[in-house]
Amino acid sequence: MTGRAGAGLRVAYVVGTVSGGTGEHVAMLARGCRDRGLAVTVFGPPRTGERFSGSGAAFVPLEVGERPRPARDARSVLRLRHLLARSGTDVVHAHGLRAGAFAALALVLPVHGSRVPLAVTVHNAPPGRGAAGAVYATLEWVVARRADAVTCVSGDLAARMRRLGAAGAGLALVPARPAGAPDGRAVAAARAAIGDAGGPLVLAVGRLAPQKGFATLLAAAAHWQGRDPRPVVALAGRGPLEAALRAGADAGGIRVRFLGQRADVPALLAGADVVVVPSLWEGQPLIVQEALHAGRPLVASRTGGIPALTGPDAAVLVPPGDAAALAEAVLAVLDDPALAAKLAAAARARAAELPTQDDAVEAAVGLYRRLAGPVGQR
Repeated sequence: MTGRAGAGLRVAYVVGTVSGGTGEHVAMLARGCRDRGLAVTVFGPPRTGERFSGSGAAFVPLEVGERPRPARDARSVLRLRHLLARSGTDVVHAHGLRAGAFAALALVLPVHGSRVPLAVTVHNAPPGRGAAGAVYATLEWVVARRADAVTCVSGDLAARMRRLGAAGAGLALVPARPAGAPDGRAVAAARAAIGDAGGPLVLAVGRLAPQKGFATLLAAAAHWQGRDPRPVVALAGRGPLEAALRAGADAGGIRVRFLGQRADVPALLAGADVVVVPSLWEGQPLIVQEALHAGRPLVASRTGGIPALTGPDAAVLVPPGDAAALAEAVLAVLDDPALAAKLAAAARARAAELPTQDDAVEAAVGLYRRLAGPVGQR
């Protein structure tokens, strides 16, 4: 292997799931690296390929299932090893514990005559219990012991990986895509489509999945159904819990608008009276960053990487899963214009301090150069 410490470095990304912010983050890195002269290949499940169209990266199908299947997984590890050898990759960067473990196993032995360095970014907390928890504990151990560098989307994950022996586990930079301020007509159209009839708008955006805590938000909304005007909850996103959430809202008589997947999130944010992120766990959620950039009053769970994003002043933080505390915080913002204005100003100030996409790409390229340089000299 001939190591390259600058432009021309060959980087391989290995991904499993690209739902939520993970896919957007990897696509952003791929675009940024290509713009800086690096050759980028993405290995991931066939269904994820379209996520990387237009990124300038080559995409190669590789099955990385969300659940363990030993025979299939072994074939995928062997295929990945063959693909990496054929591509002459200088650095591998895997995203997620399963993708990281696959890459670590594929690189146990030297590839094309030299050991290829591996970086892994941990994007989510593993399940805590049961069979899934045991599987992910094994994946964590493999990644911690085999990766040359580990980055994590929150401080608690970084501490967890360091306890497992990961070398210098630090924080990954996962910035939101910059968005321009929507014009007044777009904001008015977004609110009109919700049909809120002038009532306060409580907005939540994300995949309708257990981690996001939207069931807690609906339980909180039950506390304000008797108010006049009654706040309306708008949920933008799709996911496996959509039917259950709809049924729960109907059964409880809770005023909720299910908006589906939306392309006008900046306009929705600008029209919201309060943005709520009720997640049970998060890393560096893009919606928190987007709400800060939009200068909106924010109520969010005190979990994972959220407090590090908001700082002490740019959000009202509540315990995850606590519907009563969430309802109290939302109503405090809606009932106190001075508090809402204070939160909005603090959000804009905090947004100006957040890392940019250029910062994230530069940090990644610097990591690749550090990892490839010594290896290329062996």
